[in-house]
Amino acid sequence: MEIILREKVEKLGGKGDIVKVSDGYARNYLLPKSLAVVANPANIRLIEQEKAVAVRREAKEKQEAELLAQQLAKLVLQVSRKVGEHDVLYGSVTSMDIAELLSVKGFNIDRKKMDLHEPLKSIGQFDVPIKLHREVTAFIKVEVLKED
Repeated sequence: MEIILREKVEKLGGKGDIVKVSDGYARNYLLPKSLAVVANPANIRLIEQEKAVAVRREAKEKQEAELLAQQLAKLVLQVSRKVGEHDVLYGSVTSMDIAELLSVKGFNIDRKKMDLHEPLKSIGQFDVPIKLHREVTAFIKVEVLKED
């Protein structure tokens, strides 16, 4: 039986793929769980339309992410922290701190999108990558300063 996958199925294929499976596997597992539909001309046209909509949506999201990346590239965030000997911070600057500073500036970006491998623990200027989209990464400058 030929079917069209509605979602990714392990060891079978990805969303929108037309695959051939046994009748029992399709009737008893894939079709009842809405993981697939029977491959007839009407369903094939429907899947092609859904793919076209997904491509347009993906392009729009990427364009919006690129615009946001351009705005973030101009931004410099300054953070003041207490320091000890050898200019080592008592605390650290985490992705949560950076997200709060961004929200004050008017950018609502989830801290989980920041690719900060470890918190900033010294004074200086750092480039922090933010994954805005699968293909778009923005870098913001974060200056860690001594607190008076």
